[in-house]
Amino acid sequence: MAADKLASQWRARLAYGYADAGLGHLEVPEVKAAYYAHTLRDLEAQSVDGGLEDLSPVEERAVLAWLQAVGLQEEPTEGQSWGGLPLRQAIDLVARRRGMTAQVLGRIAVALLPEVYSYLASPARRRRAREIVAETISSCGAKVVVAHSLGSVVAYEALHAHPDLGVEVLVTLGSPLGLPGAVFEMLEPAPDASQRGHRPAGVAHWVNIADAGDLVALPRRLGDRFPVDVHHETHMAALHFHTLDTYLGSGLTAAALAPHCTD
Repeated sequence: MAADKLASQWRARLAYGYADAGLGHLEVPEVKAAYYAHTLRDLEAQSVDGGLEDLSPVEERAVLAWLQAVGLQEEPTEGQSWGGLPLRQAIDLVARRRGMTAQVLGRIAVALLPEVYSYLASPARRRRAREIVAETISSCGAKVVVAHSLGSVVAYEALHAHPDLGVEVLVTLGSPLGLPGAVFEMLEPAPDASQRGHRPAGVAHWVNIADAGDLVALPRRLGDRFPVDVHHETHMAALHFHTLDTYLGSGLTAAALAPHCTD
């Protein structure tokens, strides 16, 4: 079963984080994975080898919004807007500014934004993914929820929809929850009039961790848009940024979990 396999892999990786934090004497907690990837795309209709040319117009706009955030909110040239740039040109420009290749930045865009859009644009898929997360938390009585990347968006909405779940700590890793133009404005519940997100009612404590080089964790300080209790930011990986393995292997993640996972 995919969820069990992922849980085993993640627990093994978390052991590295415990060692990194000097907590190797503690038992690594059991891990239960909420697997919802199959609800987000029609695998027969969508190729995993798709490129920028396969993006829909709406997905292209989401990529441009992300590139604008990655590009430090600057306009590309005087008198020209991000929306007026061809997608490949925008990627080339931002890649040069970030000191990376356009191919790498393009692959991130193709891997990230269609999945995010698939979740946010479909009420049925959105509802099903949230229910899977809520059912997983409820079935094992989890008091600690670790949510990475798009998973932080799904978990955030699932915990809002089910305030009775009662979570001691929510740990968000590499979260795009505050990404303007592509995620933040589409959240349920919607941001308030002051453009602030809400804390799920059943969450007692919220820790956010961002790799300083993570191009998906935007804005870097999630507390600027949400009532996060603790924010950590550090350099974790030069190449494999944003991966869950990188975050789970960090001592920061272990330190956030350990106080809530010991008897």
